[in-house]
Amino acid sequence: MTEKFSFEEIQNTLRQMGEKALEASRALGVLNSSDKNRCLIKMAEELEASADEIKSANAKDLEAGKAKGLSGSMLDRLKLDSERIQAMADGLREVAALEDPVGQNISTTVRPNGIRIDKVSVPIGVIGIVYESRPNVTVDAAGLCLKAGNAVILRGGSEAINSNLVLAHCLNRAGVMTGLPDGAVQLIPMVDRQAVSVMLKMDKYIDLIIPRGGEGLIRAVVEQATIPVIKHYKGVCHLYIDAEADMKMAAEVVENAKCQRPGVCNAIETLLISKEVADKFIPPFLENMRENGVELRGDEEFRKYDPEAKIATEEDYYAEYVDLILAVKIVDDVESAVRHVNKYGSKHSDGIITENPIAAEYFLSRVDSSTVYHNASTRFTDGFEFGMGAEIGISTDKLHARGPMGLNELTSYKYLVHGTGQIRK
Repeated sequence: MTEKFSFEEIQNTLRQMGEKALEASRALGVLNSSDKNRCLIKMAEELEASADEIKSANAKDLEAGKAKGLSGSMLDRLKLDSERIQAMADGLREVAALEDPVGQNISTTVRPNGIRIDKVSVPIGVIGIVYESRPNVTVDAAGLCLKAGNAVILRGGSEAINSNLVLAHCLNRAGVMTGLPDGAVQLIPMVDRQAVSVMLKMDKYIDLIIPRGGEGLIRAVVEQATIPVIKHYKGVCHLYIDAEADMKMAAEVVENAKCQRPGVCNAIETLLISKEVADKFIPPFLENMRENGVELRGDEEFRKYDPEAKIATEEDYYAEYVDLILAVKIVDDVESAVRHVNKYGSKHSDGIITENPIAAEYFLSRVDSSTVYHNASTRFTDGFEFGMGAEIGISTDKLHARGPMGLNELTSYKYLVHGTGQIRK
């Protein structure tokens, strides 16, 4: 899709989308669970019925991607085949089966004058999502937002524009067929970057922006937005091997946290090792990392054990490699480890391996990250693994959500106050 739009056309189109989304959000906000679930199931059926149309649109994106020289991994992320389309449909059915997060009574307070104050969960309203590459995000994000009673405006990457448009049309069509207002699910139809800039300033219509992608995309969104943004820039995750760690457990957790899927944000990028166990831990660790093809970059102390390791620079300890590369540092104790994590980390996921409960508590309480582990792999930072059923992303912010974001994190709350004629004196 290469059609060019003027800035005025972009503004007008997005304003109209914002108006439709705002109106749709008000209807969605009072929709009952059964109606939302019926809509999600119809959306799943519509995806299945439109599989040929989806694959045809996706073929255009794949052809354009090859012409642009996209890597094999990028093309694989872009590809939609029958199996992936079915997985998206099944994902919508799974969301329909989850508990409705809207209308939950969070707390009730009865004041001395008899007034009852109920704190109740409500939808956020209109959520804007900016993302890259994978067209399945179009379906996943729309389904989660809808279940939480929110309208959604999506802006996918230019490389998936044809796929995303067809997917969004399927979802919105199914929604309208089941009684949703037109505009509950919308996708910005132009690839011009000015469209993102306009979207990020639509605070009259959009209540929250969630960017999903690389650090460059997320920083660009934060710099331009006049709307609250929930984000994580990158995942610089750490694991600390304490002086009282179980060596077998430590070896297994390090291998899993680094090697199972090195290209994800909850894989570790730096390993910290207590100097008290360096002699015992490092030799088998080196053998394991070589077997897994991991490139090591270490400080001077670590390179005494592995002279072949590259010298770790200051930049290495800030780096998110998303690859089979690991920075290593030998530290004095748990206090030193915590200082390192809080200086170089990204507030994502960090862990300690130890049998000492005092060291564990020190690390857990003082590391300022969204998710902190004791004797477990950081790879569990994921909405599904946390029992949320699905996630919209992972937040390293502290307001209004932190860590894996499921349906509950796509709601806000309001106070409902019931009286019998009380007046303030």
